[in-house]
Amino acid sequence: MPVATPTPGASLLDPHNHALVMIDFQSQMAFATKSIDATLLRNNAGLVAQAAAEFAVPTILTTVAEKSFSGPMFEEVTAPFPGKALFDRTSMNTWEDAAVIEEINRLGKDRITFAGLWTGVCIVGPTISAIDQGFSVHIITDACGDVSTEAHERAVERMIQAGAVPMTSLQYLLELQRDWARTETYEHTTGIARKLGGAYGLGITYAKTMFGASEGGH
Repeated sequence: MPVATPTPGASLLDPHNHALVMIDFQSQMAFATKSIDATLLRNNAGLVAQAAAEFAVPTILTTVAEKSFSGPMFEEVTAPFPGKALFDRTSMNTWEDAAVIEEINRLGKDRITFAGLWTGVCIVGPTISAIDQGFSVHIITDACGDVSTEAHERAVERMIQAGAVPMTSLQYLLELQRDWARTETYEHTTGIARKLGGAYGLGITYAKTMFGASEGGH
């Protein structure tokens, strides 16, 4: 019989046990993305980026052919990381870019979380490559998109079959916080949720405005 203890599961993400890689959130890639509305995609990508920045998650931002073809990365993704250098690639598979892999190895995390465009190419490639090399991988599926719903869904299924763990952008934020009594990050987390957390954010705004409520109380 196992013995329960008030400790988190080892497979949960926290700010220190993984690196985040955000891939090809660029205009040209977004034009053909049809599996998710562009406004929602930008919102979710911004939520992930702000969460990672506030919790100091080691993060890699990478583009493909930024100057010659695909255009700049979404401001929602770059703004939370002022001055951060972007890795620009020619390879569709981020995991085949030597500079990115050098940074992965420098960060030294055996868990990688991916989000980006397109799901079936730019996310499938590094996800399967990382898993094949022994890394644990999460994919933030609502901060990914593809040329059709079919393409996105088949890509997610393929990655799950390979061993990747799917999650959403709001799950990512709340998994990093995980306890409302963590006062040092409470205001940041609820602030991000209020701006970018959809109906959940509206609920936080209402509760705090009308009742001065706080999730950290009992």
